[in-house]
Amino acid sequence: MSKKKKQNTTKYAGSAFAVILAALLSYFPISKQLNEQKTVNEPQNQEVEVEQSLQQSNDISLDEAVISVQNLEIPAKLKDRSEKILKRSNYTVSYNRNWNLPNWVAWELNKDETRGKNNRNEEFTSDPDLPKDNQVESWDYSGSGYDRGHMCPAGDNHFDAKAMNESFYMSNICPQDHELNKGKWNDLEIACRRWANRYGELYIVCGPIIDKRNGKRIGKEHEVIVPEKFFKVVLITSTKPVRAIGYIFENNSSERPYKVHTVDEIEKITGMDFFPNLPDNIEDMVESRYETSDWRWYN
Repeated sequence: MSKKKKQNTTKYAGSAFAVILAALLSYFPISKQLNEQKTVNEPQNQEVEVEQSLQQSNDISLDEAVISVQNLEIPAKLKDRSEKILKRSNYTVSYNRNWNLPNWVAWELNKDETRGKNNRNEEFTSDPDLPKDNQVESWDYSGSGYDRGHMCPAGDNHFDAKAMNESFYMSNICPQDHELNKGKWNDLEIACRRWANRYGELYIVCGPIIDKRNGKRIGKEHEVIVPEKFFKVVLITSTKPVRAIGYIFENNSSERPYKVHTVDEIEKITGMDFFPNLPDNIEDMVESRYETSDWRWYN
């Protein structure tokens, strides 16, 4: 090969190499920039999946958290009293076979469940899933002076015929003062349906508070303890911040039979642990406070 031709070949090879090198140098900064931009623009997943990892959620603030947990309404297992868990289509009951009452009844109430065409059937029935000795009958309350007071109300079950029928199981019922049952207790039930319509869904736990020393009894065949008080706790996770509140109701005819509490205070009074499936940092914050202005429902 001639010297001139060799020089030309070298010249062309050098030019080609320079073009390739320039393309590579221009690609990497752009690629890096695109990757950085993609990272910045990707939405941050703030949903708290408790069943996957509670620890990962501990750095999420109360204002940021979007809670997505199955059975969020279910309290922790009780260790100091009789407990039989009964699953219904729209609620869960922890039944105390020594009291013939629920320890608690828990359910999620969403917007769609606040309406429906299934009317109250008004027929209270014994719970077929309990032993015969614990199958309290409607007539056990007859002549007692107490209403058959729903824990999970019929008004939360109009959306489904089976759910409505199950709400009249006597395992969902407690002896309740008539004025309380038709008054403030009912007012709070209505308010919960209003909140469910406004916020999409909420989680509710309620039940009796028993004086184990002096509890009054009623019953024709099955002995039923009369509660001195009732509790109700409500949790809303769709708001920012997440919020919760608790109430204690006296089982009497007083004009203002209830007091407002934090969930922590209700836990101390009842000996129960509510909403244990919340991430620990969220549970600690939401159960230790409430804002009265967030929960207007009473006169």
